[in-house]
Amino acid sequence: MTHTQTKINLLDFSTEKLKTFFRERGEKPFRAVQLIKWIHQQGVNDFDQMSNLSKNLRLELKKIAEIRAPEVVLDQHSADGTHKWLLRLDDGNCIEVVFIPESNRGTLCISSQVGCALDCTFCSTARQGFNRNLTVAEIIGQLWIARKLLQQDPMGERVISNVVFMGMGEPLLNYNNVIDTIHLMLDDNAYGLSKRRVTVSTSGVVPALDKLTETVDIALAVSLHAPNDELRNQLVPLNKKYPINQLLDACNRFLEQKAARERITMEYVLLDGVNDSDKHAYELIRVLKNTPSKVNLIPFNPFPKTRYKCSSQQRINRFHDILAGAGLITMTRKTRGNDIDAACGQLAGKVNDKSRRDMHFIRLESNDA
Repeated sequence: MTHTQTKINLLDFSTEKLKTFFRERGEKPFRAVQLIKWIHQQGVNDFDQMSNLSKNLRLELKKIAEIRAPEVVLDQHSADGTHKWLLRLDDGNCIEVVFIPESNRGTLCISSQVGCALDCTFCSTARQGFNRNLTVAEIIGQLWIARKLLQQDPMGERVISNVVFMGMGEPLLNYNNVIDTIHLMLDDNAYGLSKRRVTVSTSGVVPALDKLTETVDIALAVSLHAPNDELRNQLVPLNKKYPINQLLDACNRFLEQKAARERITMEYVLLDGVNDSDKHAYELIRVLKNTPSKVNLIPFNPFPKTRYKCSSQQRINRFHDILAGAGLITMTRKTRGNDIDAACGQLAGKVNDKSRRDMHFIRLESNDA
């Protein structure tokens, strides 16, 4: 059911934008901080509960504004403790968000777009097509909802310590809204997440990556998946526009702005007989020799009608050992939430595809990038 927008959704506002909102209404800017704390620290969406706001201000806010997150239409629990929520947006599209609990942290994997325009051949999200960018309210709303639901978990409260932009969409093609959302995540009056615990994953939109370098200090992951341009052109078509050498140059520029010993996570989905040979491993070592990296090997998670298969465990182990033997910090990601299609590359949601595949690279030149 489509929601008719009649009120201002305050989930769309960063602290600075909320200060401007109050100034324009003759209120002191400190009201913004009070409201941010109520919304994001306390998870409150009822103005009547905001006791340190004047009664008149509360009445005014109720007339013109609301605090509204996407609607939860499905809550799935995996046998391994992973949660996946299907969230319905105002326009009827649905997105997916996943919480992965571990012994020392809890990671929320969030979406930044409805679908994805990049057409990576091994990704279920890409098969769904592309509809639009998510708003700030729709992105931060995923964290707002997840934290509230996890606080009410019958197994005990689960804490979100890390957020990764690794759900549906390419974050750097929704640059402005993603940046505003990150500022809220890092804001001590909102979620107070450490800058090392917020990670943006990109397929390599180089101009936006350079812009990110100058704007915010967070962790970076790159969806590499191949050690040479010929193969990456097939797996990640964006590579035809921004080939590996340009992408790694941008990664090094990103690292120049960060603390010493910082490394970029290179994500590498292992596809049987495609990118998992010894030759590929040695080639990857050579490609990354001048870029401080840690490699995250990801076993491929199948989805309907895919032509790919996951590499065998023996091949995964061999690939890992070659990289580690050369001194590369290498991890093999444990598949989580596979029984509820919540694993890496499986998020699909419900997307009203408005994309034209031949228009994808034109879209990369949009103002947001």
